[in-house]
Amino acid sequence: MGFTHVQCEYLPCHQGVKNEFNCLFCYCPLVLLQCPGPYRIYHDQHGTARKDCSGCKLPHNGYERSWQLMMKWLRDPRPWDGQPRS
Repeated sequence: MGFTHVQCEYLPCHQGVKNEFNCLFCYCPLVLLQCPGPYRIYHDQHGTARKDCSGCKLPHNGYERSWQLMMKWLRDPRPWDGQPRS
């Protein structure tokens, strides 16, 4: 349910991962959806709110653990509303 791309020039791209570093979700499928991860909001040059997920370790923290997390959140995907998590 995952792999670690040990030759990636950016590894580790997210600091503090305790389990196997899962590169399967290098580009998180939750980026446009509501998600449990920590993110900051920034506005692009057109004023559109975007997520900055660079501080999130959830999709990378262990092969099985991150797979289960993604499957849970993708069962009932909800578009991100552009607001901070409450």
